[in-house]
Amino acid sequence: MFYLVKTPGWIKKVYPNKIWQINTKEKNIFLSFDDGPHPQVTPMVLDELKKYNAQATFFCIGKNVLAYPEIYKRIIEEGHAVGNHTHDHLNGWKTNDAAYLDNIAMAKNYIDSNLFRPPYGRISTFQQQQLKGEKFKLKTIMWSVLSGDFDKSVSPEQCMQNVLLNTSQGDIVVFHDSEKARESVQYALPAVLAYFVKEGYGFKKIILLEGKS
Repeated sequence: MFYLVKTPGWIKKVYPNKIWQINTKEKNIFLSFDDGPHPQVTPMVLDELKKYNAQATFFCIGKNVLAYPEIYKRIIEEGHAVGNHTHDHLNGWKTNDAAYLDNIAMAKNYIDSNLFRPPYGRISTFQQQQLKGEKFKLKTIMWSVLSGDFDKSVSPEQCMQNVLLNTSQGDIVVFHDSEKARESVQYALPAVLAYFVKEGYGFKKIILLEGKS
């Protein structure tokens, strides 16, 4: 499985309409969690975040929100942001445009947010343009650091190092609150929080005002 842990600058320039990091004058990092809510992993993540008064952004799958509404409610009540991650975790490159957009619209019924992250990071230019329009008004959020927690060939220790060695001010970091990522997140997240708090960083949720990027 090939992927880049740190998103290179040239990719950000090629796709400037996607948001890869957050411009901030403060020492803030933007943790994000994809694919939840999960009945065990998401509460564990929330417990760890609470220990450090850390905020994060959870890109939720619509069907999981329906399955675990109380966990979704807890995410919001504890001050975190949420984002749309489609209803069924669809790959935009492999899905008919109409079906893909309908799936996002379905998730939008349950996820009140102007943030969207495409599963696998795969979305066509046409699809993204539609999401920017009046019907959806969604901003496409990517990332600058991938933890690799979804990759079974990456150890929990390496997952931790991927984040510690590549993250700096304004970076959007991806973890997953999913069964596949459970072991790595359980190991890496507490270490990441402890290290960066000690270094004077804060952890904030992604908030994008209308008309801003």
